[in-house]
Amino acid sequence: MKMIKNFLATAKRVCDNAVTKKELLSRLHTAKLDICIADPLSLCGELVAELINIPLIYCLQFSYEKVIERLCAGLLMLPSYIPDVTSRLTDSMTFIQRLEKWLLYTMREVISAHYSFPEWNEYYSKFLGKPTTLCEIMGKADMWLFRSYWDFEFPQPYLPNIEFVGGLHCKPAKPLPKEFEEFVQSSGRDGVMVFTLGSMIKNLSEEKSNMIASALAQIPQKVLWRYTGKKPKTLGANTRLYEWIPQNDLLGHPKTRAFITHCGTNGIYEAIYHGVPMVGIPVFGDQHDNVVRMKAKGAAVEVDLQRMTSEDLLNALKAVINNPFYKENAMKLSRIHHDQPVKPLNRAVFWVEFVMCHKGAKHLRPAFHDLTWFQHHSLDVIGFLLACAATVAFLVTKCCLFCCWKFGKTAKKKKRE
Repeated sequence: MKMIKNFLATAKRVCDNAVTKKELLSRLHTAKLDICIADPLSLCGELVAELINIPLIYCLQFSYEKVIERLCAGLLMLPSYIPDVTSRLTDSMTFIQRLEKWLLYTMREVISAHYSFPEWNEYYSKFLGKPTTLCEIMGKADMWLFRSYWDFEFPQPYLPNIEFVGGLHCKPAKPLPKEFEEFVQSSGRDGVMVFTLGSMIKNLSEEKSNMIASALAQIPQKVLWRYTGKKPKTLGANTRLYEWIPQNDLLGHPKTRAFITHCGTNGIYEAIYHGVPMVGIPVFGDQHDNVVRMKAKGAAVEVDLQRMTSEDLLNALKAVINNPFYKENAMKLSRIHHDQPVKPLNRAVFWVEFVMCHKGAKHLRPAFHDLTWFQHHSLDVIGFLLACAATVAFLVTKCCLFCCWKFGKTAKKKKRE
């Protein structure tokens, strides 16, 4: 609850700077913009689009626990087989996991509906000068572009105003800079491994970095490690540290054998694009769920950054390098990704231009958005049917009691006679 409160406070400060400046809104109006593209994880884009009256497209990987997709986009996400973000579950769950999933699903909806959303409902109503809700404004989005696809995501139902554009940033590898190419070529037949924990992890404890370096030193492959911390004492001759690496170009190099990654979505998609198996070391956020998906599809091995030993990391590296199972599955995902009638980037561009050209895409918007919550769940219909059933039961009971009373009265009269 504290984390949500802090997040909302930050989001409101950002939003205030966008919608309270009349000069900025006036400039946006004057510019006659065609479209607003926003990420629903950072609220306020939909309010700006409403204020300047232009079509809205969302581009996202996921929202917090996928609550917005369920409550505001209208996606049918049954807790029986569709895992939430941060649940670390697959679409094949045991009874206990489904029980846990259902409880978390319900708790998150209650928190959102009764704690997070009311603040934004009041905030948006104040700026628009009329009673409204966050989901009502978000529901006006003409398209939802999800940065995911079936090579990464578990199958689930979706709506006509939703398109999957996962890997839209991926592209063929370019030739490496001379320094990198020379080091990669020096690996011979063993090849290289690419290692990065992303831009947010700039440093590790001395103990942890030495443990990782020790494991890397024991493999025959050369290692390109993006790391800006203190040089580990156990760093092997096969490992070279870099402040920056051309990640996509390295993953697309024919000598790359595996990718050691923190499991950010962009990096995972680049690995899928080039068919490179992974050793996942997730750190926070969606990264744990990302590696769960790759493990379920047989393209990755996971190790825990907090608990792993040098031996654990070494065993994971050997498994991904020596077991053809992981490479075969990574290549399978790569073929699925490439075998699309339209490339993800082109599909995203098409829908953006479509919405701009037609001033929206209301014909794809489901009627869910025009229903109240009790109509959406058919509670009014259920209530009516229950009332009918209760009325029938009442009448039947009354008739039975009347018949019994009449029969008893007749029997008594005959007895007297």
